[in-house]
Amino acid sequence: MKSTINLGYLVFLSVVAALGGFLFGYDTAVISGTIAQVTEQFGLDALQQGWYVGCALIGSIIGVLFAGILSDKFGRKSTMILSAILFSTSAIGCAVSTDFNQLVIYRIIGGVGIGVVSIISPLYISEVAVAQYRGRLVSLYQLAVTIGFLGAYLVNYQLLGYSMSNPDVSTGWWNLVFVSEVWRGMLGMETLPAIMFFIPESPRWLILKGKEEKATNILERIYTSSKEALFQLTETKSVLSSESKSEWKLLLQPGIRKAVIIGVCIAVLGQFMGVNAVLYYGPSIFENAGLSGGDSLFYQVLVGLVNTLTTVLALVIIDKVGRKKLVYYGVSGMVISLVLIATYFIYGESWGISSIFLLIFFLFYVFCCAVSICAVVFVLLSEMYPTRVRGLAMSIAGFALWIGTYLIGQLTPWMLQNLTPAGTFILFAIMCVPYMLIVWKLVPETTGKSLEEIERYWMKNKN
Repeated sequence: MKSTINLGYLVFLSVVAALGGFLFGYDTAVISGTIAQVTEQFGLDALQQGWYVGCALIGSIIGVLFAGILSDKFGRKSTMILSAILFSTSAIGCAVSTDFNQLVIYRIIGGVGIGVVSIISPLYISEVAVAQYRGRLVSLYQLAVTIGFLGAYLVNYQLLGYSMSNPDVSTGWWNLVFVSEVWRGMLGMETLPAIMFFIPESPRWLILKGKEEKATNILERIYTSSKEALFQLTETKSVLSSESKSEWKLLLQPGIRKAVIIGVCIAVLGQFMGVNAVLYYGPSIFENAGLSGGDSLFYQVLVGLVNTLTTVLALVIIDKVGRKKLVYYGVSGMVISLVLIATYFIYGESWGISSIFLLIFFLFYVFCCAVSICAVVFVLLSEMYPTRVRGLAMSIAGFALWIGTYLIGQLTPWMLQNLTPAGTFILFAIMCVPYMLIVWKLVPETTGKSLEEIERYWMKNKN
């Protein structure tokens, strides 16, 4: 069967769709390098600064709510193109904003783009991918997110360096965007990668809409054998014909409802295991622990680098090791690293432990996290649901994920202050336990199974 797969074409489709992940990562991380400058320029107080950082998250929640409905109605490709337009509009708008309110509006528009693409990119890749490569190909999306993070840190660093070494550049727009108000350049650089998605529509969506001829043409490019393409067409049609015509009615069927609830639990619990808390608040935690504040950007880049390289490792092994085993190994490592971080905060000073150990524990945590839940969550969510409601069900799980992200962003500073850093990291370690139990007891191993086989599993599973 392997000889009938056009792997080069599959990788091309997946890489282009994964560009959405790069934009997601860049847009999320670029804000970190602009906060001080924007605060100074517009005279922001603490509340306004928090709103500047968090406003894109509101946009993301809005984007997630509509992404699935739009993609189920108008197609995966059209919805991805919409997200690219939103990213470009946001980038250009932020670069030319004349006041704080305009800047917030364009950041929210970019946030809507993030919400849309966080659902549709992995969904599209899972629908075009073949079973034995699907885990690796969907993981390209998560890899692109981490490269986007790293890209934003490096762009911020380079542009800041350029603005400081070229203070005498002539007046005009170049001076405004790249020297005197360099935050405009940082936010505006997102225009460059926000290209249109030159890829065909998802064949499974085309079959759903009765456009079988177009679907067959795409399947014949994915599978070099016409016989194999016809088998996939027939397989998808047979599953669709057994489904209820009403999307909401299908969503409420016992087996599918269970899959949606499990997806929501995985998405929310993943946030309360400390992933974003470590990525967003890592530098300030390092500073409070005695590491040099001036090196915070270096530590950010280091965390970003470990995140990216580990995601490459996850991409290589996910279809060999399996989704569930990766979660078992990775989450066990996360518990160990979180307990070590908590131990450092309790006993580090009295035992005279160097703060470099804290950095090592953090990097170990990022490694365990990136190789397991970060790589697996989008793969699982993109392959768990029936074709007819995949967009809608992923929107529900994605909405839960973004709500979790928003809550952890708001609660982490409070927890660090009131529970102490040690208490906060112990709580994150405890939250790993229900996550592991859900994956162990309730989630089937999907490695190597076609989307139609996974769909039949949930349709049969009425409990």
